[in-house]
Amino acid sequence: MKLLELQRRMAADLMRPLTARDNLSPKSKAGEYITSNDRLTSRERLEIYSKSYWYRILDSLYEDFPGLRAIIGDEAFHRLSRAYLAAHPSESYTMRNLGHALEGWLRPRRQYTAGQHALALDMVRLEWAHIVAFDGPSAKPMGPEDLLELGPALRMTVQPYISLLDLHYAVDDLRIAVSRNTDLHETASNAVTAPKHRAGKRRTIARAKAKIYLAVHRFEDVVYYRRLEPESFRILTALRCGESIGQAIERGFEGSLLSADDYQAGIAQWFAVWAELGWLCLPRS
Repeated sequence: MKLLELQRRMAADLMRPLTARDNLSPKSKAGEYITSNDRLTSRERLEIYSKSYWYRILDSLYEDFPGLRAIIGDEAFHRLSRAYLAAHPSESYTMRNLGHALEGWLRPRRQYTAGQHALALDMVRLEWAHIVAFDGPSAKPMGPEDLLELGPALRMTVQPYISLLDLHYAVDDLRIAVSRNTDLHETASNAVTAPKHRAGKRRTIARAKAKIYLAVHRFEDVVYYRRLEPESFRILTALRCGESIGQAIERGFEGSLLSADDYQAGIAQWFAVWAELGWLCLPRS
């Protein structure tokens, strides 16, 4: 057997979901390519590595989505995690990418959200945006001096690490409250230990009276949630979509009830704040 074939077979067996008792999947055929020794059978040897893989990625997902856990409860989250990771195993050198497909996977699967489907989806969007904001790539920001003369044809965009979210629930407040009471796991060794699942209480939050518009960004290596006015959210979204400043402003104030004075003041204030925070950058050529 060639090395590449061995690696592929072993990876496939490692990533098969464990049984209900956390044993190696019966579908794994370790004996065909792994030898036993005087202490362990082929399956037992492979099972050590399979448990190491599964326990580590389950713990990683557990740490990345504390808000979702608070909404649906630890037991439901454990079931969700195993089902999701079976469909989307780790494919990256870094486990920060584990949850990249969680929103799309979860959207049609109401059975995993404990009757809180819309709220859970909003939280997943926020928590993935939090991960992106923490270590996502950045471009050279435009400073206030670059915005002294904003011609309508000028084009700029929003930093790639910023997520612009339109939400139906105040999940930003809920996530902050959860984070204050969450002590994150510490990985002390590479030993095979079962994933920790604390018995946390489910928390719910009332539906907001209107949509919440949110920018998830970082500033000096700290992640922040900043609520936006609907008009400023639409302007930023249009800029990200490649529209010029003139087009973005026009789209931002479509149907707005702001007066002409508020309109002008809002534009000046928003662009000044965005430049100060380093949100704006030139689009890629």
